[in-house]
Amino acid sequence: MTSIQVAAGQGPARLTILRQTLLPLLLLGAAPGVHGVVFAQAAPAPRPAPVAPPAAPTPPAPPLQAGQSAAAPVIAPTQAPEVRVIRSLNVVGNERLEADTVRSYIDLRPGETYDRVRTDRALKALFATELFADVEIRDDGDGNLTIDVRENPVINRVLIEGAKRVKEDKIREEIKVAPRQIFTRSRARADVARILELYRRGGRFAARVEPKIVQLEQNRVDLIFEISEGPKSKVRQINIIGNEQFSDKELRGEMVTRQARPLRLFTSNDTYDPDRLAFDQQKLRQFYLTQGYADFRVVSSVAELTPDRRDFIVTYVVEEGERYKFGDVDLTSEIRDVKAETFKQLLPMKKGDWYNAKLVEDTIDGLTESVGLLGYAFGDVRPNFDRDKDKREMNLTFVVKEAPRVYVESVTVNGNTRTRDEVIRREFRLSEGDAFNSVKVKRSRDRIQSLGFFQEKLEVKQAPGTAPDKVALQVDVEERPTGSLQLSAGFSSLERFIFSFSIEERNFRGRAQQLRLSANISQFQRSVEAGFTEPYLFDRNLAAGFDIFRRDLNNFNFTTSGQRNTTFEQVTTGFQIRAGTAITEFWQAQLRYGFSIDDVTLDEDQFFSPDPVTGVLECDPLKAGRFLCDTVGRATISSIGYSLVNDTLDNRLRPSSGQRFILSQDFAGLGGSVKYLRTRVNYDRYWRLPANFILNIGGEAGNIFGWGGSDVRLVDRSFLGEPRFRGFGIRGVGPRVLRYFRDGIDTDPNTAGIQDTLILDRDQAQDDSIGGQNYYLARAEVEIPLGSGGRELGLRPSVFVDVGALWSVPTPETISQPSVPTNCDANGQNCQSVIPGFTEVFVGDSPSPRVSVGIGVSWNSPFGPFRFDLARALKTVEGDLTQIFQFNVGTQF
Repeated sequence: MTSIQVAAGQGPARLTILRQTLLPLLLLGAAPGVHGVVFAQAAPAPRPAPVAPPAAPTPPAPPLQAGQSAAAPVIAPTQAPEVRVIRSLNVVGNERLEADTVRSYIDLRPGETYDRVRTDRALKALFATELFADVEIRDDGDGNLTIDVRENPVINRVLIEGAKRVKEDKIREEIKVAPRQIFTRSRARADVARILELYRRGGRFAARVEPKIVQLEQNRVDLIFEISEGPKSKVRQINIIGNEQFSDKELRGEMVTRQARPLRLFTSNDTYDPDRLAFDQQKLRQFYLTQGYADFRVVSSVAELTPDRRDFIVTYVVEEGERYKFGDVDLTSEIRDVKAETFKQLLPMKKGDWYNAKLVEDTIDGLTESVGLLGYAFGDVRPNFDRDKDKREMNLTFVVKEAPRVYVESVTVNGNTRTRDEVIRREFRLSEGDAFNSVKVKRSRDRIQSLGFFQEKLEVKQAPGTAPDKVALQVDVEERPTGSLQLSAGFSSLERFIFSFSIEERNFRGRAQQLRLSANISQFQRSVEAGFTEPYLFDRNLAAGFDIFRRDLNNFNFTTSGQRNTTFEQVTTGFQIRAGTAITEFWQAQLRYGFSIDDVTLDEDQFFSPDPVTGVLECDPLKAGRFLCDTVGRATISSIGYSLVNDTLDNRLRPSSGQRFILSQDFAGLGGSVKYLRTRVNYDRYWRLPANFILNIGGEAGNIFGWGGSDVRLVDRSFLGEPRFRGFGIRGVGPRVLRYFRDGIDTDPNTAGIQDTLILDRDQAQDDSIGGQNYYLARAEVEIPLGSGGRELGLRPSVFVDVGALWSVPTPETISQPSVPTNCDANGQNCQSVIPGFTEVFVGDSPSPRVSVGIGVSWNSPFGPFRFDLARALKTVEGDLTQIFQFNVGTQF
C-alpha cells in the first residue's frame, strides 16, 4: 500500500508544490510495500474565509475588428519545488547490514540539498538491491532524514515437496536459490519458472509449483516449493495435411515423436516436447530432400490441447513441390595436386538419378576426406547448384577451393581428470610436425573411442595454427566410469539359472590397466577367475598380463524323458601368461603360455560297478558308455600358443563397418600328459547398407589333433550347437552316441522268454554328444534398423542364415546289450522283472553342411539383456538335434 503524507502549507504556492510532486509519484507508481516519503506535518492551516456569493456573469467580449490583436492569456506563476538541506541521515531497523552499508546504496549525504525527486530516487535504489522487504524515509521538517528499513529474510532451508517423477537432485540443479542467501520474491518466482520448464521438457504441462515460506526466528525463513506434477502430456495424434506422394504412416515413421499408444511402455517419445516437434520438421525436410523434392517445406506446425487438456494433437501442413532429378554433374579443382578427372570417379550420382540431398552431403564429406589424404586439412569443397525448373533437373558442380598443404602444429587433450595424457596421446596416429592426414585423424578418433573410457560421440577437432600451413588438433574428452561391480541373476536355455559376480576396473590407476575378478554359478557350471593386463609394458607397445582360474563343469546328456542328466564332472585349475604387440596399424601378434590340471570324474553310484574278480569299483561301460570310461582320470596340460589379429572395425562393441580376422594355434605337450595341436580361424566383415541396414558375413573353423601317439580327449574336442549355431539344440550338431533301449516284455510269465524289441524312437533314446576334431560355422546376418524409437528401446532385430558342421572323431566302441530277466525262481523261470537291454548307435560324423535360417532380436531391456532367436533347420544329418526357439536372459556379453 503506497501512502504519502505531506505537510499542509500556506496558500496557493504550497498547493502547487504538492501538485507537482504528487503527480509524478502517482504516475511512476511505487514498489510493493513502499510506504514512500513521509514528511512531518506542519501547523494546521487557518480556516478559509466564508464563501462569497457568486458574482454577476461577465458579458461576452466583443468580436475582434480587423487589425486588432487578442490579448495574451495571463498565466499565474508557480513556485519551484521546495529544496532543503540534509542535516542528518539516520538508519533504523537494520539487523544484519551496517548503517553505512545502507547509506552507500543512495546518493543522499548530510550537507547536500534534497527534494522529493532525490528522495524518490533513493527509495528506488534501496529496493533495487533486493535486500529489503520495506523501506520508509521520514523527514522531521528540519532536514533530519530517517531511513527505516525492514530487511529481507535469510533462507534457512530450501525444501522440495511432491517431486516424484523428476528426481529432487535434478530440480536442485535447476534452481538458483540456496541456503544462507537473501530471500526475494523475484528469485523465488524465477525458480518456479525454471521448475515448470523442467517438467515441461519432460512432457508434464499440467505441473504446478507453489512457493511457500515459513517464518523463523532471527528473520530467517524456510522456502518450500510445493509441486503438483500432474499427468504426463502426450501426443495423442499427429495429422499431416498436404502430403500426396507419401502416406501419413510413412511420414510419421520418419519422425522422432510417436503417437501415444497403450503398448508403448518403455519410450518417452510419445510425450509432448516443443523442441522435439521442431526437430521433426527437420526430419521431414531431410526425408523429402532425399527423395528428390528440393522445394519441400513445412508451411506450419500447430500443437493443440485436447478438450480434456491432458494431451496434444499436432498438425503439420506441408508443401511437397516438384520432384527433381540430377542433371549434369561435374567437378572442378583449384588445387594443383587434386586432379579433377581423377576425383570425378568418386562422384556416386549420375545424370537421371533422383535428386538426393543426403547423397550430396556424403559426397562433400568423401571429397573433403580424400583431399585431406593429400595433406590439405582445410580443404573446402563447395556444391554449386543450377536448378532447371522446366526440365525438373538439378545441375551440380563440386568445386574444390584452393587451400594450403598443412602440418600438425600441436596435439592437445582436454577434460581427462583421471586418465593420463600419455594413455590418450599414444592412440594418436599423428604427432607434432607430421603432414596432416584426415584418415589418420579418423583412425586416432576410433582408437581413442575403442578404449571405452570416454563419451560415445568423440571428435578430434581441427583448428588453424599460428601459420596458414599449421593445424592444431584437439580432443575434448568426457570421462565416464570404467570400474564396475556387478551382481546379477538370470536364466537361459543353455545354463538354466545363472548367478554371477564380477568386479572389474578397465582403467586402473588411469593407465588403461585392466584388473578383474569374477565368479559364475549355474546349474552345470561354476567358475572363479582373476586377471590383470598391462597394455603398455615399460612404456612400449607391448601388452602383458596373466589369468588364474578354477572351473567346475558338469557335463550332461539327454535322457529318454528329454531331461538333462549329469554324466561327468570336470574340474580345471590353472593359469595363463600372455603378451602381445602391434605389428602394424591393423595387425597384432599375441603369445601365451598356459598350465592347468584337469580332473574328470563320474558318479560312482550311477556309473561304477565292482570288478567281478577284485571287487574294486570300476567305470562300467554298460552304464556309462565306453567313451565316457576312457575320459575318466587326471591330466595336466602345458601349452604354448599364439594369435594373429587383423582389426579394422569402427567400433568393437557395435561395429557397422570394417573387418576382424584372428588366427590362433595352441600347442600342448611342453610337459604334461596331454599332447595336441589346436588351430582356429575367425573372420567377421561388416558393411553399412542403405537405409542403415548392417550386413555381417562371418565364419569360424577349427581343428585339433593329437601327436606323439596321443588321442584327443573328449573334453578337448569341439562342440557345436546352441547358442552359436541357431536352429539346433545344445551340442546338437556332430558325432554322438544314441542308446536305443529295448522294451524287455516277458511274453510268458512261466518262462524266461523275452520279446526284446528295440525302440527306435529318438525321443526315448539316451543322447550323448562326443564332440569332433574339425568344425566350421559360417553366417550371414542383416541387422534391421527400427528408427529412433527402436534404438531408444534397445531393440536390434536381424535375419540370418547359419551353415556349419562338426565331424572327425575316432569311431567309439559301441555296446549292444540284450534285456536281462531278474527275480526268477531257482529254475530260472517265473521271472518277476526285466532289466531292459539297449543298443548303441554312432551317428552324426559327417562334414556335410547343416543349414538353418531365422530371425532374432537382441533387446537391451531395463531388466537385463535378452536374446531371442526363432530358427528353422533346413538341412540336417542323421542324429542332429534341432530346436526352433532359443532365448537367453541375463547372460553377460
